[in-house]
Amino acid sequence: MSKRLTCDVVVVGAGMVGAACAWYATRAGLDVVLVDRGPVAGGTTGAGEGNLLVSDKEPGPELDLALLSLRLWARLADEFGPAVEYEAKGGVVVAPTPDGLTALERLASAQRAAGVAAETVAGEELYELEPHLAPGLPGGVLYPQDSQVMPALAAAVLARASGARLLTGHIVTDILRTPDGAVRGVRTDRGDLHAPAVVNATGTWGGDVAALAGVHLPVLPRRGFVLVTEPLPRLIRHKVYAADYVADVASDSAALQTSPVVEGTAAGPVLIGASRERVGFDRTFSLPVVRALAAGATRLFPALSDVRALRTYAGFRPYLPDHLPAIGPDPRVPGLHHACGHEGAGIGLAPATGHLITQALTGGTPELPLTPFRPDRFPAPEEAA
Repeated sequence: MSKRLTCDVVVVGAGMVGAACAWYATRAGLDVVLVDRGPVAGGTTGAGEGNLLVSDKEPGPELDLALLSLRLWARLADEFGPAVEYEAKGGVVVAPTPDGLTALERLASAQRAAGVAAETVAGEELYELEPHLAPGLPGGVLYPQDSQVMPALAAAVLARASGARLLTGHIVTDILRTPDGAVRGVRTDRGDLHAPAVVNATGTWGGDVAALAGVHLPVLPRRGFVLVTEPLPRLIRHKVYAADYVADVASDSAALQTSPVVEGTAAGPVLIGASRERVGFDRTFSLPVVRALAAGATRLFPALSDVRALRTYAGFRPYLPDHLPAIGPDPRVPGLHHACGHEGAGIGLAPATGHLITQALTGGTPELPLTPFRPDRFPAPEEAA
């Protein structure tokens, strides 16, 4: 006699992506348990800025995913907007030189062909958008679709509203398998959860959870710091960043990279980033990195020179070598699905990820092709040798 199942699907990881998977799965009629070793949004989500961006993505699978996600975020905003501090404020990418503006315009043209709203702004038009920018900048590109949420709130609201059973403080120690290798649930330090499907939404720890099922997924942590100022009047109207931020996002370098990213929040503080470096899970405070962030921000907005910084925090982006997340069923382990490796875009891409995962779980045809996001696309270390 087969053992009764605890639920239809176990989602491991209660960050933004896991919460979105739980939300869409329960709306499709599935019985979901959402489990995490810590609190909701206790990992990368709680250290994020809440960006919902298309501006930093070149045409291709990730941009397609971002455009789908923005449409889904708009629907979520109708339901939860104030509760998650949703702001459709737009983004402005600033060029430091005329040649840089030409390069930005080329990228924007390609993005427009893929469905992105992108408007070149030059000269005084740039300062009408952002009056406090440093003088003498030639222009930039406005992305009206770029938006923002408060990420920890968004994950908590979606997790609660989903109706999934939430188990925090449960450490998943194994993926349970049937004799023929299919998933039958997870083992935690507080008991077993039985289900025919498991979703790995553990972000930076996605590779570790994949390894519990005996499969390779090379997720690595990419550390970033955020500098938070005292609350201010609305000095900065959009998310504003320098053009080299796009190159840093796409870079494979393990070395430290910083590029100025500045944005106001609904609560008043200004968030300043962005840094990227692969240093494992080292949370050590780095004064040189924070100084570089402050210097970059004041180059863009000189008025910030007289503003106090209240705190900094660090987080780890879940990085995969080709900069695309792993989304969908793992053909190596029937019943195992992955929803991780979104690097710094997990908040923005979460709704589309949850939506596509649910379509796969329920046997539907995914709205976007999942082939670019296949979790088995990376050779195992012995195969690559």
